[in-house]
Amino acid sequence: MLRDAIRSLAEAKIAPFAAAVDEEARFPQEALDALVANDLHAVHVPESYGGAGADALATVIVIEEVARVCASSSLIPAVNKLGSLPVILSGSEELKKKYMGPLAAGEGMFSYCLSEPDAGSDAAGMKTKAVRDGDFWVLNGVKRWITNAGVSEYYTVMAVTDPTKRSKGISAFVVEKSDEGVSFGAPEKKLGIKGSPTREVYLDNVRIPADRMIGEEGTGFATAMKTLDHTRITIAAQALGIAQGALDYAAGYVKERKQFGKPVADFQGVQFMLADMAMKIEAARQLTYAAAAKSERGDKDLTFQGAAAKCFASDVAMEVTTDAVQLLGGYGYTRDYPVERMMRDAKITQIYEGTNQVQRIVMARNLP
Repeated sequence: MLRDAIRSLAEAKIAPFAAAVDEEARFPQEALDALVANDLHAVHVPESYGGAGADALATVIVIEEVARVCASSSLIPAVNKLGSLPVILSGSEELKKKYMGPLAAGEGMFSYCLSEPDAGSDAAGMKTKAVRDGDFWVLNGVKRWITNAGVSEYYTVMAVTDPTKRSKGISAFVVEKSDEGVSFGAPEKKLGIKGSPTREVYLDNVRIPADRMIGEEGTGFATAMKTLDHTRITIAAQALGIAQGALDYAAGYVKERKQFGKPVADFQGVQFMLADMAMKIEAARQLTYAAAAKSERGDKDLTFQGAAAKCFASDVAMEVTTDAVQLLGGYGYTRDYPVERMMRDAKITQIYEGTNQVQRIVMARNLP
């Protein structure tokens, strides 16, 4: 029922704008409005804070179904979870009450600020600093590759509070868009997910109350990593949705397109391609859903499973979307058809929330 409801909504209210959102590189406001109107923009927020209280698997299904028609739009529920999960996992009760309510009500989105110009895969090498000043912290630094920056109202920001301790000297804070000293760079010009703005976030002497620290001082990096264990599964879901959308379109196309007097779908070489695409998507789906269940239960092998799901599903998405372009031939290479957009959108799933090379390091270090 959940999948049917989201698919109907996605096809009616999000799909019609997907091509224009990509072409114009604009934020998918129609998708946000539709998701908020149906309480699907941040389904993970617990009921005790006014949210839908969806579990990890339900959240994955929402993201998958939105990504099937528009990858950019699927970053609304995905990044709302990424940005707010540190507060849910480690924040004080006051902090949760203050920020989860508005998020659940659709009054503001949440972004996640970990990466920096010189700290990508090596996130512990960040330079953004937070210095205590009485009942306040003063933040200075630059965050890069921040999804939905400028649109989101709230930002979970990781900053160095003790430079002598490397990862154990990093703390997490909630910064608001309206805080004095917060500004944004120009939107990046990207290969894909063009409807989701990616910008730098500048923190220039941003003074925030001390109670906006998430968890204890020095626990920010641990919270950031714990968050990614859960949210990598949402990227797997996004990749899964993109791949499914590409297969669905390509399968429909080859049944209609005739060459040599018969539908292209009748050729065994094409059938083998479709079979491999469908098989790999189903394998990715099972891995992703199992990882979501582990996320919900907090299983010990979550770190391995989350990395595996994200890595496998994103590699599958890249392969399937490339094959979908191939199956459409010359038409697949034009913007008149959606598969080239899906191929461009799929690429980022192999990169963000940890490159697939980093995922393999994570898996190797966490072998069961």
